[in-house]
Amino acid sequence: MHNETLCLFRILVPILAFVGTCGRLDAQQSDRPNIVFIFADDQCFSTIHALGADEIETPNLDALARRGTTFTHAFNMGSWSGAVCVASRTMLNTGRFVWNAHAVYKDSEREREQGRWWSEYFKAAGYRTYMTGKWHCRADAKKAFDFAEDIRPGMPKAVQVGYNRPAADGTDLWSPSDPKFGGFWEGGVHWSEVVANHAETFMEDAAQQNEPFFMYLAFNAPHDPRQSPQSYVDRYPVDQVAVPENFQPLYPFADVIGCGKKLRDERLAPFPRTPYAVQVHRREYYALITHMDAQIGRILEALEATGKSSNTWIFFTADHGLAVGQHGLFGKQNMYDHSVRVPFMVVGPNVDAGRRIDEPIYLQDVMPTTLELAKIDKPEHVEFHSILPLLAGENSPYESIYGCYLEKQRSIRTDQHKLMVYPEAPAIRLYDIQADPLETNDLAGDPTMKPLVRELFTNLVNLQGEMNDDLSLAHVSP
Repeated sequence: MHNETLCLFRILVPILAFVGTCGRLDAQQSDRPNIVFIFADDQCFSTIHALGADEIETPNLDALARRGTTFTHAFNMGSWSGAVCVASRTMLNTGRFVWNAHAVYKDSEREREQGRWWSEYFKAAGYRTYMTGKWHCRADAKKAFDFAEDIRPGMPKAVQVGYNRPAADGTDLWSPSDPKFGGFWEGGVHWSEVVANHAETFMEDAAQQNEPFFMYLAFNAPHDPRQSPQSYVDRYPVDQVAVPENFQPLYPFADVIGCGKKLRDERLAPFPRTPYAVQVHRREYYALITHMDAQIGRILEALEATGKSSNTWIFFTADHGLAVGQHGLFGKQNMYDHSVRVPFMVVGPNVDAGRRIDEPIYLQDVMPTTLELAKIDKPEHVEFHSILPLLAGENSPYESIYGCYLEKQRSIRTDQHKLMVYPEAPAIRLYDIQADPLETNDLAGDPTMKPLVRELFTNLVNLQGEMNDDLSLAHVSP
């Protein structure tokens, strides 16, 4: 009798396994590629060595740039919140432009339940979905992915001694490498290393599976508190860190645009800014990026070990940039390129190696791009666009790039100019970003530029309409 039961068990188990996975057989038997999405937090576009940042070491991101194609002008639209990450990630996962994403933000879990969520589309298509790291969305990550581990908050816990530093006399009681300050060290293993640890474990298992996988690997780095092992900090002697050419002690409109002393990000360094304080913070920023880069190297090695890399697309980007001393600012709540422009690299089958595309995109375009790769029809509510046509040589679908922050800032960017509007100042700033990429020479007061200012302002108002942005700029009209 025992033998008969054992035989029946051996017959039933494969049948039950088949029934449990029948919804995924189509994906198993297809040629749908794997997707690895690597997401940094607060990483400015100008922090990758291979793309011209000579001061920083990023060997693994450099390797991605050599292996694949870089979109040199990728942007975040902005934010309805001081936590720009929240808006960026809600746009990313819902596929909606900023103000439409804001409209569903509080109902994100319902959006997920009803399937209008990035990972839910992959689950429905038969992908094994995995997430670890920073989430900062209101949907339930544990339910959004088949597997989700060490889901992190918006930022590691900071301590008071980590703000308003270093003092004018150089005194600094905080250390980026001392675990006693918690933050990235909370839990005993640096959070960036935890992301790599989990990715390696998942990929070891994925190597044995038939289903394609979608991985959402979200680092908290290089968000503050910018902590990394001392060996990484030591790579950047503070006196050898360059002060940005667009450094200012104070930004003249800081308070009226929401970037004054009340904003948490801006309180990291003393007012007025000093070259030395900027060097200290940029040193820690670079160190944390280099440490994250080493973890990305581990992830890429683990992917190669699966034997599935030839059918895998890798995307690397960040949720927005960061000022760290440029223009007298430290945060990301502004319309300058250092804060709205991000790195964006893609590696995949038949993607041109070492190519750079200057056409403008939004970082959230990665969402519909991956859906297209997985042969998932683009949902009607998704407003961002696939970048696959651009990889094939087509032009960007965006004639200009829109920017916003609360009710305090708006911007429009073409390939030649950027117009910023500060409604509460009220003030308008204009930059020729081709001739002045560091955005240091405001042309708005030049009488010869008035026709251009009026044209761009009109285009911005029209763009607001397309974005469902109801902020009136009439009182600022040039």
